[in-house]
Amino acid sequence: MGIPGERRRTVWRRVVIVWALVMAVAGGLTLWMQDSTEPWGPHVRERTDPGDAQHLPPCPTPQACAYATTP
Repeated sequence: MGIPGERRRTVWRRVVIVWALVMAVAGGLTLWMQDSTEPWGPHVRERTDPGDAQHLPPCPTPQACAYATTP
């Protein structure tokens, strides 16, 4: 049998290693899940010619319409 303090250190060392592994896996899963929910591609706004609005579907109500024309 070993020294009681040595056994206690071994148990704590294993607890810390398991905790670190769990945190690493949880962090990786969090980043993976976060990336998988976001759409692909660049997120930019584009200006279009107001004449292009005629090719867009009609708005159900004026309040729901997001199309804008500039003078």
